[in-house]
Amino acid sequence: MNYTLVDISSIARHILNNAKSNVLLFYGEMGVGKTTLIKEIVKELGVKDITSSPTFSIVNEYEGNNGKIYHFDFYRLESEDEAYDIGLEDYLYTDNLCLIEWPEKIKNLLPEDATNIILTKVLDDKRTIIIK
Repeated sequence: MNYTLVDISSIARHILNNAKSNVLLFYGEMGVGKTTLIKEIVKELGVKDITSSPTFSIVNEYEGNNGKIYHFDFYRLESEDEAYDIGLEDYLYTDNLCLIEWPEKIKNLLPEDATNIILTKVLDDKRTIIIK
């Protein structure tokens, strides 16, 4: 499915309505729009706080209409041990929504039933999304 920024609200709702688990893994190259899409998802869930990528803090926590939402960015991780150190398993095995950028950095720690969201750039303003 292709989309532009004009469509991002409907794409965020589509993801929320079709995700098969509470762990959503966002794959895509740098600059493809992972953080932008996650910002829209948390907005759809009622988060009023200013949202940003947790590149340096690794995880941001938000309060949505239905509970906590955790947004992870593992881009700067050097090893999976660092994810253990922040207590990743405690986050993943709750009923709270976990949105993870750069999940390939922690591939051995991810739940098997996680929802994969693959973003690719088609044109400067157009992206393709695959949800599986």
